Amino acid sequence: MNLDKGYLWAWRKMAGSVWVILKKTFSLALIFNALITVACVAGIVFGYYMAYPYWQPYAPWLLNGNLFWLALAAGLINIFPSASIGRSLHTGRFLFHHYVYGFFILLVTSVFVIEFTPIPLLSLFLVESSSIAVNAGRVFFLAGLALFLDDLPDVSKRIESALNWTKMKAYKARKALHTLQFVTGCFALYCCISILLDTLGGSNRAVANLFPISSLLITSITSFVCVKRKAWLNITPPDPKSFSVFA
Repeated sequence: MNLDKGYLWAWRKMAGSVWVILKKTFSLALIFNALITVACVAGIVFGYYMAYPYWQPYAPWLLNGNLFWLALAAGLINIFPSASIGRSLHTGRFLFHHYVYGFFILLVTSVFVIEFTPIPLLSLFLVESSSIAVNAGRVFFLAGLALFLDDLPDVSKRIESALNWTKMKAYKARKALHTLQFVTGCFALYCCISILLDTLGGSNRAVANLFPISSLLITSITSFVCVKRKAWLNITPPDPKSFSVFA
């Protein structure tokens, strides 16, 4: 009987550990997607302004290229609630905090892009390229950045204080952020549908369009789910002592 209880306890502990890891991975995946949205939209907006007024992106479906700024904002607004999903979980540490792995991936990817691609590092997300090396560099750079951002409060006490100060400002503007998340989520979905219709209409960028379409769709869904769960309205204010140096 005791042996059965021991197996049951071990099974529950293992299941709990697996659930925590899966939830943490889901949190990181949402951060990663938000960063992909920001990167994809930044490239589109940059191309729009560089070619203005000769290129109207995804016309006639998209009314104006400037609407992509709202889709970009949707990605940025989603980062905090996405990170908060995994912040309270205790996944343990394997040798280092995972911001160390994120920084290492960022460093290695930066060297790779500089040495083995024709695109300058600062223009990595601002130019169109079908190169496998360039796109691999983009994916790994964003993956490293997602790891780094998720663990950012652990980098230093000063950064943690700055983030707590920012969180207090967000707490004071939580109602506006809640509304803004819904509005920007709607525009992210609109931009997604516009790109999809342009692709179905015979666009010669069908493969390249798959990234912004899928990313914007996930971003809009994340926005709506966060609004339904009142992610910004339920934000808890940090202890004033945790950011007194920035007060």
